Amino acid sequence: SLPSTSPFTFRKLAGCTLFITGASRGIGKAIALKAAKDGANIVIAAKTAEPHPTLPGTIYTAAAEIEEAGGKALPCIVNVREEQQIINAVEKAVKTFGGIDILVNNASAISLTGTLETETKKVNLMMDVNVRGTYLTSKTCLPHLRKSRIAHILNLSPPMNMNPMWFKNHCAYTISKYGMSMCVLGMAEEFRGEVAVNALWPKTAIHTAAMDMLGGSGIEKQCRKTDILADAAYCILTKPKSFTGNFVIDEVLLREEGVKDFDVYAIAPGHPLMPDFFLDVETDVTAARRKCVEVKVVFTKDPGAFCVSAAGSVWIAVENNVLCKHLQRTGNVVRFSLFFWGTWYIDLKTGGGSAGFGKPPVTADVVMSMSSADFVKMFTGKLKPTMAFMSGKLRIKGNMALAIKLDKMLTQLNSKL
Repeated sequence: SLPSTSPFTFRKLAGCTLFITGASRGIGKAIALKAAKDGANIVIAAKTAEPHPTLPGTIYTAAAEIEEAGGKALPCIVNVREEQQIINAVEKAVKTFGGIDILVNNASAISLTGTLETETKKVNLMMDVNVRGTYLTSKTCLPHLRKSRIAHILNLSPPMNMNPMWFKNHCAYTISKYGMSMCVLGMAEEFRGEVAVNALWPKTAIHTAAMDMLGGSGIEKQCRKTDILADAAYCILTKPKSFTGNFVIDEVLLREEGVKDFDVYAIAPGHPLMPDFFLDVETDVTAARRKCVEVKVVFTKDPGAFCVSAAGSVWIAVENNVLCKHLQRTGNVVRFSLFFWGTWYIDLKTGGGSAGFGKPPVTADVVMSMSSADFVKMFTGKLKPTMAFMSGKLRIKGNMALAIKLDKMLTQLNSKL
């Protein structure tokens, strides 16, 4: 994907050994395959040894792809929560390939839930995998990295944006990802001149199994391929050790390297892309300050008449009652709290269903808060629910699984104001 004139198209990683956590699928595997084309040695440090019922690939299928691409592969069963498994894999890598030149801390866990909704086991998982796992894997690899002429650590973690919006909806996840970034800050200085330590983060959402789980069907159109991160990682890992302590955004780096055509990275070229977490996007502050648009939901027993009106004059009709059917199937109650207007609910749990102002007749399983202007944009297809959530325009409390299902349902709304 890099320009043919770029110096990074040469086999700079030939013979180098990369230790990549979470390399059995997704971003980790994409980085592995990019390096494999140079003839690199790849240590696939991941958990999946047996086929997963819903996730693609194992350490062995990834190894086969790496070998086919031109590299050498060493699949190792590694749960980064288990220190001894990390130690064993590192020892095996050194024995097999003679050392370790590059570490990519890619393994990560995610739960986009608020403080009260995040179970302790989920907190432990994110802290153990994202922070502790990154720290221990780096610590175990560093004695070998210090002997390498290349010596790079690359963490898949974001720049530390202290905007409170990135904490309020998923505090535990943010802490865990920023913990990975703090490893970059500390280790880059501690090992300056010996080992380069950098972070890489995508400007837009990347299509992975995790994104499918979070965003549901159709979310891929708003995403880029993992190739963009693989190319950006390659650029970083082929730079000298003096390039250290940087928080790199994939698109920014690739533009500096001469890449002009980013459609090659898009799942659906020309389709609007979803910005990733922790990167502030421009918001229409002026629109938010205007008088709100009155939004009203009308629920009837007529199979085709689930409607929304704006300012009492424009109507949206959902064909064949698609939304109603899917909501009834999930059995959830959704309540929106509009910043400038009030509270209303949709209840498809009680009797024949109802909608109205104020609190729902039963306890809401999901509470969503957003401005009325953004609400209208969401129902008219101008703002995707996932993008609204990731950019902080939509706050969600309660059952996140049901909220994700609602996101899938809203993608079926093709009406326009």
